[in-house]
Amino acid sequence: MAEACRQAYGPAAGRLVIPVPDLLSTLGAHQWRVRGVPVRALGRTIHPHYGVFAPTRQEYIDLVAAAPWPRVRTAFDIGTGTGVLAVLLADRGAGRIVATGIEALAAACARDNVGRLGLSGRIRVEQADLIVCNPPWLPGVPASSLDAAVYDAGSRMPRGFLREVPHRLTSGGEAWLVLSDLAERLGLRTRGEPAGMFAAAGRTVAGRLDARPRHRTRRRADPLAENRAAEITSLWRLTRSPRGAGRA
Repeated sequence: MAEACRQAYGPAAGRLVIPVPDLLSTLGAHQWRVRGVPVRALGRTIHPHYGVFAPTRQEYIDLVAAAPWPRVRTAFDIGTGTGVLAVLLADRGAGRIVATGIEALAAACARDNVGRLGLSGRIRVEQADLIVCNPPWLPGVPASSLDAAVYDAGSRMPRGFLREVPHRLTSGGEAWLVLSDLAERLGLRTRGEPAGMFAAAGRTVAGRLDARPRHRTRRRADPLAENRAAEITSLWRLTRSPRGAGRA
């Protein structure tokens, strides 16, 4: 228990009072960190840390594993979390991978997983042939750093990703954006909004792969069960629009 609290809250500077539900969450996170999460697409285990989104739902990982592989020298994984997509990109053949995150907990977690798998020497910052982003899927205000993996007010992260990606992508490179349609099913985003974001950023859709849930979606008293069962997760392959074109 002491080790679980140290990993979650850092060294104790004095007495600490923790609500029982938070303590149970802390202990559960510690078990995830010790045992790890088997990732089928990797054939290996990823170890999430406290406060970092665990890759228990793996449709988005399967999509990145199945997407046609361009000629890649450098790849970016934006909002890396546990680092699972960065590891997968290395497995697929990217020579150099840049994995970034804004949370210190996530950065430490990604470094831990990359180190465990012997990939620490493959990080550099330069123009990329492939940039991958799995942003939060639901518009909303996060209440914690963990919520920030799910909720994003105004879809700021994908919009910022699309706005900045041309500065980091080679002329023939691809940006892969993973999005769920759950927000559209719940009426939180319009059906045409993703295409509008792509067009505004000067991106053309080169291809799209879809996946349906493999995880258990129907739980008693879950008001979202029907929508979650019908949810489609898509990997959008985006390239630079031809000069003068503005449609995705």
